[in-house]
Amino acid sequence: MNKTILAIDIGSTKICSIIAEKTDDNQLQILGHGIVKSQGIKKGSITNIELASKVIKKAVSDAKRVSGSNINNAIVSISNAYAKSINSTGIVNIPHKDIGIKEIHRALNTALYNANIPNEYEIIHVLPYNFKVDDQDFVEDPFGMNASRLEAEVNIIMTQKSNLANLKKAVKSAGVEIEDIVLNGYASSIATIKEDDKELGVVVLDLGGQTSTLTVYTGNAIRYNDFFGIGSNNITSDLSIALHTPLNIAENIKIRHGNLTETSSDTIELPIIGNEENRSIVSLDIVHDVIFARVEETLAILEKIFDKSGLKEKIGSGVILTGGMANLKGIRELAQVIFSNMPVRIGIPNTENIKGMFEELKNPAFASAIGLLLHKAGSHTEYEINYAQELLHSKATENDNLHDIKIHNSTVDDYQEQRKNQKNRYADDEHSLFEDQTKEENVQSFCLEDLTRADKQNNYISRLSTWLKQLF
Repeated sequence: MNKTILAIDIGSTKICSIIAEKTDDNQLQILGHGIVKSQGIKKGSITNIELASKVIKKAVSDAKRVSGSNINNAIVSISNAYAKSINSTGIVNIPHKDIGIKEIHRALNTALYNANIPNEYEIIHVLPYNFKVDDQDFVEDPFGMNASRLEAEVNIIMTQKSNLANLKKAVKSAGVEIEDIVLNGYASSIATIKEDDKELGVVVLDLGGQTSTLTVYTGNAIRYNDFFGIGSNNITSDLSIALHTPLNIAENIKIRHGNLTETSSDTIELPIIGNEENRSIVSLDIVHDVIFARVEETLAILEKIFDKSGLKEKIGSGVILTGGMANLKGIRELAQVIFSNMPVRIGIPNTENIKGMFEELKNPAFASAIGLLLHKAGSHTEYEINYAQELLHSKATENDNLHDIKIHNSTVDDYQEQRKNQKNRYADDEHSLFEDQTKEENVQSFCLEDLTRADKQNNYISRLSTWLKQLF
């Protein structure tokens, strides 16, 4: 049966809403989307619930109008801005020696119970990155294995309760119910990484409008995540200040002339802030220097954050750049130099299992929105406890079905029918036996009464005889 999915990516510069349908063959068919400029959101956090709710509602309405769907339940992204993560371990015994979904769930819950969660934070994800079965370490999937003990090492991602509450209020005011919440960096990772990346380890840099997030992915799960409050909007601001031109003009310059590798002596004419009648002549070399300085600083800070993670030696697949800033020409080459010549590539959303993809969405800026769809469709970590405290997994858990099991060349249904007939015969026999027993008890009672009367009569005659002998 086909399932409709509504994904809402709430960013600092845009709100992207996508409606898709998951078909029976696990394909996604995009039905419609809506993109609206953000309001009431700064650096990933809600600063004005009324304005944020208004633009969220507009984006969802646009997607509904195109798709013809009326879905009101959504999976929503949340910024890394106020998120933090900690590691924890859970160990459980396996009494029946076989590891199933219940045992894996218990191990993850135990790890969550053992973690020191601050009171002002709420859990978003519990992601296992390593399983240990008895003394065997680095088990990829413990399901179905025989063991007496299971150990799970997990990465717990949480966010501030106030930040989460404001997000939920804004979405609910837009007439949408939240089904699940996914970290922005996690969603971008799902949309851009491949199977080899998971095995070798990869770093995903989501370079957004007002924030840049770093996510380290090893062992089939997130091991580390952090953020930096600088994005592509800061490049626009720098250009506006340096060139004394309005922000909208500076944004157009960034898009049209943003190039980190090539310089040019050409000049452009720009309006001046406060005096748009007059024009200034600006060399594109100045534009290049301003953009290069800001991007270099941003990537250098992210490289230091990555170094602080302590996972540098576990990354074999390199760095993936995604988000709107990844569209800048030459950013891949600059990142490769800053990240010590590690392999670097631009992360365009994976559309292998997605049909009806709009050209507008085939852009690194929409990696997080596509990642939300893929997460809801099942492309999450093999085992994961989500925001609703449910265990997500891809295993087919079926109820025990005994109808095909043979017992002495008979099916269970035949055997149960025989047992039923046998019980009926026993019931009939017991009823007949009860009637015979009742009749016998009645006869015995009647005979006992006769004997009692005879005993009484004999006793009376004996006493009368004794009295007559004494009298005469």
